[in-house]
Amino acid sequence: MAKYKKNERQEILLERINEDPFLTDEKLAEIFNVSIQTIRLDRLELSIPELRARIKNVATEEVDKIKSLSLQEVTGEIIDIELNSQALSLFIIEEGHVFEKNEIARGHFIFAQANSLCVAVINEPLALTKSADIEFKRQAKLHDKVISKAVVNDMDNNNASITVESKVDGRLIFKGQFEMYYSNEGDNNG
Repeated sequence: MAKYKKNERQEILLERINEDPFLTDEKLAEIFNVSIQTIRLDRLELSIPELRARIKNVATEEVDKIKSLSLQEVTGEIIDIELNSQALSLFIIEEGHVFEKNEIARGHFIFAQANSLCVAVINEPLALTKSADIEFKRQAKLHDKVISKAVVNDMDNNNASITVESKVDGRLIFKGQFEMYYSNEGDNNG
């Protein structure tokens, strides 16, 4: 890639982050063929927060309206949600999520991200998984950023059908069809 003058690079950097707020400093340094420190200085000058702060900023006020579980119970971070319609989450694969020998993510973490997203998207106090037809398409590895999207297909008679697709760098790694049960009685069960 051609070298940019500082002001050109910063202008393009701003555009790239607006298009994809999940770009890491490392990836941006690679894109612009500059050091990570240069990217960090550019972000500082442009008042662009670091990745984790950007992720939190992307989340809408809707996240506060989730009834079925607390944000601490979600595997990954919810970055966008339209209750009873669709939701998006980000899960960064860390050392505790992988097999030591090959640094491949353990499948139950990928499933948990998708499953908790299905629970969160339902706008009722109680939402439980009845069944799930899932397929792992390819592996995720250490440091991968898994973007999971849940789409509510149907909600009727306390049952919801939700499709989830999880991707890494735009490539499908997991797909699932979840059947959920929901009720407005979740707050009083004991």
